[in-house]
Amino acid sequence: MTAAGAAGLRTGRVVVVGASLAGLRAAEALRDEGFTGELTLIGDEPHEPYDRPPLSKAVLSGRLDSDHIALPRVRDIGARWLLGTPATGLDVPGRRVELADGRSLGYDRLLIATGTRARRWPVQAGGGLEGVHVLRTREDAERLRGALAAGPRRVLVVGAGFTGGEVASSCRELGIPVTVTQRSAAPLAGALGGVLGRAAAEWYREVGVDLRLNTTVQALEGDACGRLRRAVLSDGTAMPVEVAVIATGAVANTEWLAGSGLAADHRGVVSEGDCRAVAGSGRPVEDVFVAGDVARWPHPLYPGQLLRLDHWDNAVAQARTAAYNLTRGPDERRDHQPLPAFWSQQFGRYLKSVGVPAVADRVVVTQGALDQRQFVAAYGLKGRLVGVVSVDSPRVLDGYAALIEARAPFPPRLGATDGPDRLEPVDAGFPGRAAGGPQEHDIRTPSALAPAQTAHR
Repeated sequence: MTAAGAAGLRTGRVVVVGASLAGLRAAEALRDEGFTGELTLIGDEPHEPYDRPPLSKAVLSGRLDSDHIALPRVRDIGARWLLGTPATGLDVPGRRVELADGRSLGYDRLLIATGTRARRWPVQAGGGLEGVHVLRTREDAERLRGALAAGPRRVLVVGAGFTGGEVASSCRELGIPVTVTQRSAAPLAGALGGVLGRAAAEWYREVGVDLRLNTTVQALEGDACGRLRRAVLSDGTAMPVEVAVIATGAVANTEWLAGSGLAADHRGVVSEGDCRAVAGSGRPVEDVFVAGDVARWPHPLYPGQLLRLDHWDNAVAQARTAAYNLTRGPDERRDHQPLPAFWSQQFGRYLKSVGVPAVADRVVVTQGALDQRQFVAAYGLKGRLVGVVSVDSPRVLDGYAALIEARAPFPPRLGATDGPDRLEPVDAGFPGRAAGGPQEHDIRTPSALAPAQTAHR
């Protein structure tokens, strides 16, 4: 590309749809990359970008007010902000974004960073009752915090993924009785498998959580005034409950892309490794990029997979990759390939992961033991190390991350002084599939605060 052509990519009009973590960091990175043109950020929420992870922890517990979770600004981006104005359509050939207020914005290059939303409970099963909550936005957290401050006799959490566990943990910190239902045989089973999930079940029980495994909620029932009063469970019991938190997963915000020709559905927007959006035909779309929780993309360490990572770190890193490629020609672009990482705090424990445990077929404890306070577990797929999870041992993960990136064999031979005498891998125990797993994963974790029954950060 000529110097004039490269300079042209740093001018013109860039529109970013999505004004949360990925959108803001991409806008800042665009300016860092020398983009001097017109920059517009579109957000469906009325607030300036804020940090979502504290919502299920510090905000619910009352340690932090939602007015104090704004994302820090790295630099002045000189952008036009259209907040509280959802995008409703995309005309790719015409290079225009349609807005809910009737306006239409033209662009030269577009970044889609619309993220995800909490999956809601069906209205016909009681989802519209007062007292039924989800947790994704500031308003969600404020409403739920108010409900908890009122001192309910019992809270029901539907789903024992990361967000469900964090909400239950906050309830116990506040001294509120809580029941958690989980469709599978263990908490966190969709993200970390049944082996670690069974260890996590003990964390729930240690603090007095009423954990109902292999159990679903059949209906939420209310009184004549439309207030939640009872939950009917699949085990035949009915319990009085005044607050229910639905933590059963996240749905990508892609409805506005219907008819655009992009490969997009409730799972996200398919993109190339360089963050370019992919059309339904399977071909990449020039000048349309994707970043953050809404992206489904291939990682070189996990061939045959499309990953959707609701991870805070990934949103930031992918935003930077997209911004770099938005300002470069085809020959200069780079693929997005940082090793995924996320963390969660619940029931007094700090859990951290690197890699993608959810694709594994085997798992082995390499340091400590599952019944101890601290341990490390390694995950393998077809004889290769693909992920590692530590509990209260975060500092050891750098070495494991290097092994994953080096495509080290599984089980890893570490010679750790606190490891077992012999490594004995077992089936990882992911529900609903045989060892080896499906060919595609949406990895949802609490870092990005996407409430999920399978995994949030």
